[in-house]
Amino acid sequence: MFDTEELSKLDSDYFNIIVADDEDVTIQSKNTGHYWYLHCTGYPTESACVIFHKHKHSHPYHQHGRAHTLRQAVQSIKRHDKYQLKVRKRA
Repeated sequence: MFDTEELSKLDSDYFNIIVADDEDVTIQSKNTGHYWYLHCTGYPTESACVIFHKHKHSHPYHQHGRAHTLRQAVQSIKRHDKYQLKVRKRA
């Protein structure tokens, strides 16, 4: 389960926080507009989560990866954003 301390560290300057509870977090990156759904599986550790991603609100989610903690999931999202912004700049 995501604990209150982890949830309080979600950066509202970086993300639009749509839902944040002990099992599910839905956020939107203000940098790319992409949506992220993080689900705490509770297995094999209490804070393990699956990361789902979509580019637009109307699109379906697809699995992006897994993380051991909410913090690691957020770091993965920020790396993805950095890559996306770099690719967009080239285009």
